[in-house]
Amino acid sequence: MEKVLVLSLICISLCQGWVVQSLEYDHTASIECLRDPMKPLYNGGIIQNGEFNSGLMGWSTHRDIKAGLSSSPSGNKFAVVQRADSLSGAAVPSRSVYQKIQLQGDTHYSLSAWLQVSAGAAHVKAFVKTPNGERVVAGSVSAQSGCWSMLKGGMTAYSSGPGQIFFESDAPVDIWLDSVSLQPFTFDEWDAHRQQSAAKVRRSTVRVVVRGADGAPMANATVIVELLRAGFPFGNTLTKEILDLPAYEKWFTSRFTVATFENEMKWYSTEWTQNNEDYRVADAMLKLAQKYNIKLKAAMQKRLKSVVTRYAGKVIHWDVVNENLHFNFFETKLGPNASPMIYNQVGALDKNAILFMNEFNTLEQPGDPNPVPSKYVAKMKQIQSYPGNSALKLGVGLESHFSTPNIPYMRSALDTLAQLKLPMWLTEVKFLEQVLREGYAHPSVNGMIMWAAWHAKGCYVMCLTDNSFKNLPVGTLVDKLIAEWKTHKTAATTGADGAVELDLPHGDYNLTVSHPSLGTNATVRAMTVDAASLASEHLINIKV
Repeated sequence: MEKVLVLSLICISLCQGWVVQSLEYDHTASIECLRDPMKPLYNGGIIQNGEFNSGLMGWSTHRDIKAGLSSSPSGNKFAVVQRADSLSGAAVPSRSVYQKIQLQGDTHYSLSAWLQVSAGAAHVKAFVKTPNGERVVAGSVSAQSGCWSMLKGGMTAYSSGPGQIFFESDAPVDIWLDSVSLQPFTFDEWDAHRQQSAAKVRRSTVRVVVRGADGAPMANATVIVELLRAGFPFGNTLTKEILDLPAYEKWFTSRFTVATFENEMKWYSTEWTQNNEDYRVADAMLKLAQKYNIKLKAAMQKRLKSVVTRYAGKVIHWDVVNENLHFNFFETKLGPNASPMIYNQVGALDKNAILFMNEFNTLEQPGDPNPVPSKYVAKMKQIQSYPGNSALKLGVGLESHFSTPNIPYMRSALDTLAQLKLPMWLTEVKFLEQVLREGYAHPSVNGMIMWAAWHAKGCYVMCLTDNSFKNLPVGTLVDKLIAEWKTHKTAATTGADGAVELDLPHGDYNLTVSHPSLGTNATVRAMTVDAASLASEHLINIKV
């Protein structure tokens, strides 16, 4: 007689309501310009009188600068500083009021403030002066007149002592300031929150119930759990050498689930001579990636129609206009709406791929005025508002060319960009463990790709492996992260109720179920665990 086991899989949400020292990802980060600012985050943290309800108490002004208090029609109070011109005629920055603070060493600080300027628009930077006198740029925003813009940022203090917080602009404007907050977190607090967030957004608890043909629960059933493919996309740059080196092929495909070609799809690689296109190398690399179910993220470079048409349906992402906040090649040729128009054309040629805007320094350099999160948001909204673009599948691509990362600023930028509610990837990551951990733990990051292509003659920025495909120290650290993110119980035994709970990273699995009453028979069933599993129940009938 045929025996039937029924596996009931119920996913249980983890970590409901967890808090570490009140540190949370800020889902209230505003990308809108508001009539009145919101309340300060963390009730202002260590900032005294951050809402200016007690006038300018706790705040000071630089020499020869006039500061005062004003209020909106709704009664909201804020600080106003009138710009002071240099007596010598030399250009001087516009400044806000400042506050003296006490910084603690080995501490991350999350910063937020609301800013407005007296006329037009101006790039306003937040500074924290450290005990050694260094002026650290902790964030910046494109502030407007007539409404309030939120600046989110942060910095890390490595030594204890007195400091200052203030805001500056190179534009000739008066700076208005309100709802200032600076909240400290020890390294341990920050790391604990990051670990808890990763557990919440990248893992789920699955309850497996084994039942026999009569519907009764089967105690002492053995459930073997095999992770076939990790759910979080983590990849690297791929080079054409992989086509001729089996060791490279084995090394790459055993680690990564997504890839981007370094140069092999770019116009200078596929068209050495004018009007003579040659895609043989790119086609062969794509075929190899498909063999291992490695998804491809590709850059669209200049020859829009031929490249996109050839690979439509074969790549998951297109980086459509690269580094468009720093450079304006297409706009100089085709006018101010060139970028939105190109996105429209690519979307018409490939309706399934997500179309990314890839940019550098949005995460890495809070002092770079071009790609700050507020300007990234404005550019993306311009693309979305172009006629015919409202239904496009768009994505946020963040090149991550860090040297020394400002982790609190990185998190704040991710928080702000998350308000676009678009897929968000870290791209071209030059390996730094803290950057990868921060990206993996952030609930709005959907994938990461490193820029660590292997070349026999040496690597562009960093090498993960030597020429024998033995890991170098950096490669060993990457493997450590991959193993950590895949960690799970590989075997479990059901209790008297026929059930077992498994804490699993998201991904595709095989479950192998055996029981003493079934002899040597065992049954294998596929299972996918993802964020959507939390709200669903699966019943799987297993015949043995």
